[in-house]
Amino acid sequence: MIRQRLITRGSPAVLLVLFALPAAAQSFRVQCPPSTITHPNAANNNAEPAYTGATYPAATSDYATGNTGPTNGAIKCQQISGGDGYATMGDGTQTYMFSFGPLSGLADMAAGQPGTEFPSVFNTVYTGPQLQPGDPATTDGPLPGPVLTNFTYNGAVGLTGDQNNAVATTGGVQATGVATVAGDIIGDVTITNPGKGYFGPVTVTFGPPPAGPNNATAIGNAIVSPAGTITGVDITFAGEGYVTAPTVTISAPVTNCANLASPPAECLTGHVDPRQIMDVGVMNGNIPAPLMAIDEDDEFFLTLTNVGMIMRPDLFEQHTVHFHGYPNASSFYDGVPDASVAINIGGSFTYYYLAPDAGTYFWHCHITPPEHLQMGMVGQIYVRPRQDRWSGDLYTGLQKQQGDLRTKCDSSDILCSNPLPAVNTGAANGGATKYAYNDGDGSTAYDVEYPLQMHGFDPNFHFVGMTFNPEGFTDMKDKYFLLNGRSYPDTVTPGPLETQSADGANHFSQPLSAIIDIPAGKKALLRISSLDVTEYQTLASLGIPMKVIGYNAKLLRDQAGNNMYYTTNSITLGGGESLDVILDTTGVPTGTYYLYTSNLDHLANDAENFGGLMTEVHVN
Repeated sequence: MIRQRLITRGSPAVLLVLFALPAAAQSFRVQCPPSTITHPNAANNNAEPAYTGATYPAATSDYATGNTGPTNGAIKCQQISGGDGYATMGDGTQTYMFSFGPLSGLADMAAGQPGTEFPSVFNTVYTGPQLQPGDPATTDGPLPGPVLTNFTYNGAVGLTGDQNNAVATTGGVQATGVATVAGDIIGDVTITNPGKGYFGPVTVTFGPPPAGPNNATAIGNAIVSPAGTITGVDITFAGEGYVTAPTVTISAPVTNCANLASPPAECLTGHVDPRQIMDVGVMNGNIPAPLMAIDEDDEFFLTLTNVGMIMRPDLFEQHTVHFHGYPNASSFYDGVPDASVAINIGGSFTYYYLAPDAGTYFWHCHITPPEHLQMGMVGQIYVRPRQDRWSGDLYTGLQKQQGDLRTKCDSSDILCSNPLPAVNTGAANGGATKYAYNDGDGSTAYDVEYPLQMHGFDPNFHFVGMTFNPEGFTDMKDKYFLLNGRSYPDTVTPGPLETQSADGANHFSQPLSAIIDIPAGKKALLRISSLDVTEYQTLASLGIPMKVIGYNAKLLRDQAGNNMYYTTNSITLGGGESLDVILDTTGVPTGTYYLYTSNLDHLANDAENFGGLMTEVHVN
């Protein structure tokens, strides 16, 4: 046997890490694929493409490549928690909630925007300072006042490198043999020239450290200098009389993903740090639940993580997401437990949706719905129309949509929601105008939009929900009435509202302001939904007429294409209904106007003065 030592100079640097055991007990995961079969090109999935025609219009379309037609839409992702929290009413009353909270899009949520993000944003790791347990977007730090203005992270909370994966740290391609240190891969050893004149295979090992001024040390079987470079490799030959020594190379070192401060994309496979999930998710419920917004043809991946209810440890409440009135391709993602799945405490589940027709929808938990809706597990989602992305004549653009079989709408479809308008108005979109629906005539154009969720709750029911008593479903009657989780005068307070919870920290549990700001002469789209369990809710407008253009995510248009819009000064909704309303300020003097309920007992929180459904409309 002949043994040869190769002393290498300038070998690749090796990142030495301690052996890390996987956290086998945690089961939290997120999913946000950068590409799918429907959207195969990852580079195109982080922005909404212009709409030029129906998706895969040919009968022989290749869904794997999309070669036969345009690929419309993009990929959007969001992560939410299911748990509990507190909120504050306009009269100072604090109420306990079962509620959903944000686990992604935190900076956007804090700014009152939807927390739905492209993969390039969602799949990023938070590397900023952590001021205390909990994230600065949802919890006050020790500094005076909120720290929201300094927080810009919109990725998934807890996302980190998958500890079961390893990647090259300086490029390089893994080859056949793998060298390890204490279980961590540090580089691939490759024999590129087998040599001559010997029998049997060549084996490569790390030998003991060489003597000399480099002061190299042995770690496991590796020879590593203080600078982190490999300094020696042992080669053992079987046989005698070799003529040419083999050539041995070591590829770029690789490391365990879990030990990288900024993991590359190939490390991010949905693994999350459960500590961060719990730090942010516990006692961080929002009312309304996190806002979601997608565009037609988008693929939407929504991960629900059940963090449990810290105030009710006796409850083993499951949670689901049910998109009310939202057409799903499969009941598996409908959130109704008898037809799909429910998420246990300590688990995550990712719902998948292909965005349906444009309109205003809402979502809620479908575990004992009267209880969980009453306790606050309700939120809004809206879908923007393809027409926003069409450039040119709107009538022609709507005609092109008839080639998309998933949303085709013509005289052969008795359930058609928005046929071609009866009159071609010649309206065109230069690419910048926004619309509520694919109207084909420009009649649903708007300049600014505001979601308004009407909700109510019974304070006695909430108190009982916190204090382990049997809940009186038959006696349930709402006495507090909310717009975007707030009652007057909090509805006219800008920015997120915070409440000190049972953990001693202040949480921004009411992120959505209810103030409506409209530039003079412009139009505002109000996306109004009611998720009240026991009461009908009425909203009246003083001084600015409301034009109702959509009901329950359907454009108000008959089968002949005639618009059925109507103008009113008040609308009334029952629980589970939505309306799309346009406020047109053309000719309206600047100033402050009011949107309020004409049900006088809904203008107070079970007392005089403070509370109720009222907010301000500012024409600037």
